[in-house]
Amino acid sequence: MTCYEELKARGLIAQVTDEKLIQELIDSGKATFYIGFDPTADSLHVGHFMALCLMKRLQMAGNRPIALIGGGTGMIGDPSGRTDMRQMLTPETIQHNCDCFKKQMSRFIDFGEGKALMVNNADWLTDLNYIEFIRDIGSCFSVNTMLRAKCYEQRLERGLSFLEFNYMIMQSYDFLELYKRYGCNLQFGGDDQWSNMLGGTELIRKKLGKDASAMTITLLLNSEGKKMGKTQSGAVWLDPEKTSPYEFFQYWRNVDDNDVIKCMKLLTFIPLEEIEEMERTLSGEQLNPAKERLAYELTEMVHGKEEADKALAAARAVFSSANDTENMPAAEIPAAEVEGEVGLLTLLVKAGLAPSNGEARRLVQQGGISVDGEKMTDPTVKLTVRDGMVLRKGKKVFRKVVLL
Repeated sequence: MTCYEELKARGLIAQVTDEKLIQELIDSGKATFYIGFDPTADSLHVGHFMALCLMKRLQMAGNRPIALIGGGTGMIGDPSGRTDMRQMLTPETIQHNCDCFKKQMSRFIDFGEGKALMVNNADWLTDLNYIEFIRDIGSCFSVNTMLRAKCYEQRLERGLSFLEFNYMIMQSYDFLELYKRYGCNLQFGGDDQWSNMLGGTELIRKKLGKDASAMTITLLLNSEGKKMGKTQSGAVWLDPEKTSPYEFFQYWRNVDDNDVIKCMKLLTFIPLEEIEEMERTLSGEQLNPAKERLAYELTEMVHGKEEADKALAAARAVFSSANDTENMPAAEIPAAEVEGEVGLLTLLVKAGLAPSNGEARRLVQQGGISVDGEKMTDPTVKLTVRDGMVLRKGKKVFRKVVLL
């Protein structure tokens, strides 16, 4: 099975502009492709997983990835599904976020000499001369055609600023610049970027001629995978300071039964034959080993084998009859803050099991909290906090109290 055939079999491809040419490019290792990343945070999250795994898979086949950081377009706002304007970021903040991204991306792709690139579109967008840009680039776009794009159609009902209206032109210009600077001949994106990406393909055709655009191709990430990335992003970060390796492991261990096989195909490098065998033979509780395998594979990719081993051991320990708490996630609390008797709600907040007393009260009232195996039903109860006390939220979230 060729690289492109595997992308299709795993469900990564939804639409393409020229499938035959795309397949030839990818399978021959001649694609220089880019995927864009918004630098509004200092960590990537699970919503980026599809893109990272795709970049890794294509680089393994000999193709060259470009991680495009939207330092310029990030100051404008993307009209695709957003309801608010993006916060303006300083160049220093953007650079810090880029550095964090590159460190995390390096677990997936190789940024060595002649390998993957990370570039920032602020390099060519921030110094543009407005009059020259509008005359040169803006003249290539039809307002009527732009307004028919689904991304603008959805936004017009709520209100679309002129600033955001420019986003398609800016993203299209990115592709033109990447083509001229780095020979980038392929772009990847989700459903909501389809119109913007087609704009880039058309811009290259108009500015550089038919021969140049023949190697300019647009490929679309599978719509279901894109949706999954959005719904799963939440607060699950790749930065271990934001989401611990154990919490990251548990997130994937607890995916819905209907999503296990899909996630394996889209996000892991487990051979398709093995995944398809699981798909044919496993259901219900039999899926638990598959969920554990999924969680381990992804945790190892992001945090390394040692952390994945620890997370696996911790996950198994908290469900074992022996109540082995050695690898259980710790809730470190200054001893001075819990002297004497402490309210249960306060303890839950300090242990990170609830963001507020109100949410902690709701959890207790719904029967979702246990302390050392005893279910808590009274939100007003006071406890004597000790080292090693085990707090449980629901069936799968545990914390061992460690007093500092």
